[in-house]
Amino acid sequence: MNPFEYLLQPAILFFLMGGLAVLVKSDLEIPGSVLKVLSLYLLFALGFKGGVELQHMDWTVEVFTPLVLAVVAAFLIPLVVYPILRRKFECVDAAALAATYGSVSAVTFMTAVSYLEAHGTEFGGYMVAALALMESPAILIGLLLARSGRRGAEAGRLSWSSVLHECLANKSVLILLGSLCAGLVAPESGIKALKPFVGDLFPGMLCFFLLDLGIVAARRLGDLKAAGVFALVFGILFPVISGGVAIVVAYLTGFGKGDAVLFAVLCASGSYIAVPAALRSALPEANPSIYVGLALGVTFPFNLLLGIPLAYTCISSLWG
Repeated sequence: MNPFEYLLQPAILFFLMGGLAVLVKSDLEIPGSVLKVLSLYLLFALGFKGGVELQHMDWTVEVFTPLVLAVVAAFLIPLVVYPILRRKFECVDAAALAATYGSVSAVTFMTAVSYLEAHGTEFGGYMVAALALMESPAILIGLLLARSGRRGAEAGRLSWSSVLHECLANKSVLILLGSLCAGLVAPESGIKALKPFVGDLFPGMLCFFLLDLGIVAARRLGDLKAAGVFALVFGILFPVISGGVAIVVAYLTGFGKGDAVLFAVLCASGSYIAVPAALRSALPEANPSIYVGLALGVTFPFNLLLGIPLAYTCISSLWG
């Protein structure tokens, strides 16, 4: 499959269809209740399949290394990008963006998984665990960065019990970890019974979900006008640089080809589900049109259309 053929995959076409619907001012819209079910299903299916893979593999250094590096990346990325973002944005908005880009996009990860499966490239189920582990650390770092820029009594109003609850009990994190554990302990009879649900239905459900994300991403582009050119450049350069560093780290630490692609995609993506849900209550003064708009309106389409095939091509060349 060449990069142009990738653009003709159903998942990508449905995403582009959503953008086209906004462009022609169509009334196409997926009900919010349906989207909640789709989102929960995709996370459940991804987590369960990852748990099943973990159940059948040996716990070795090759398994633990990606998990440790994923957590380290989730802590480091916000600390690295915050000083850069602070040049343009106020403290709270820079911290919110740092948390957004330190965390991950589960949908980008799912699309990368589909891409690898289309290429027949194997990857470890433990990479789903890496996805789950990277969701929360960046939120904590982002809130610490926001607090460091506050003064006096204003800094004291941050409830860390509430923050921890949002990070650990967030529905995205909870269902991903819960389904991962279910797949890890499920007997063969249970795995076989769920195989059509978590396997055969997954590509179609992903297409339907990406259709809505195409609509939302196209609408969010207008929110970025106030952020200016700096934000747009950051939204494109971040996945290129962060993903590139991740590829080098994966190469030096002996990742498999498929695992390296997924690790690069995780480091290059930004959260627009888990982080906004947590920041909405923990950091209400941050402007969601900036951190959601940039992650969903710029970085997500870039990764979907160019980032994933670019990462795969680079890794294929390096790995041979």
